[in-house]
Amino acid sequence: MRITGGSARGRKIYAPKSDLIRVTSDRIREALFDILPPMEGTLLLDIYAGTGSVGIEALSRGSAGAVFIEREPGHAEALEKNLILCGFDTASEVLETSAQRGIRLLSGREQRFDVIFADPPYDKGFVAETLSLSGLSRLIAEKGVLVFEHSFREDIPALDMFGQVDQRRYGDTVVSFFKLSG
Repeated sequence: MRITGGSARGRKIYAPKSDLIRVTSDRIREALFDILPPMEGTLLLDIYAGTGSVGIEALSRGSAGAVFIEREPGHAEALEKNLILCGFDTASEVLETSAQRGIRLLSGREQRFDVIFADPPYDKGFVAETLSLSGLSRLIAEKGVLVFEHSFREDIPALDMFGQVDQRRYGDTVVSFFKLSG
């Protein structure tokens, strides 16, 4: 797997052999960054980060900083290795914890993110669970976007705090885009 754009374009990133990890494909990452506004100067939060491919892609394309939440120790270790390999270790932070704890911790910091990307395990109900976390809405910048990569079989619940603004399907994968309501 390689970074598809920006300053680290073409650089290989490491993915541990694990049944617990599903890496966002190059095709989906390229499509995602074609849809999102330019990354220059943005802050990105990558939840269920795995290898960090999406956050590293954002940093490569000019994001000012990224925070990664990854619960699995082996995945967090691979993510930190990838950040060093790509030269983004000083522009990032890795929180080795659950999505719920990471969101709670970050919401206490008063930090806002222009892009929040979440790629939870497919078909386990984590999309609905993560969308309902109370601190999530406090983490997104006023004009920020929340992006979920999920299985086409997983329904997205209607929520008062977020409105869905776009959705794209790539085979079995769907990428759904949300903005704060109101």
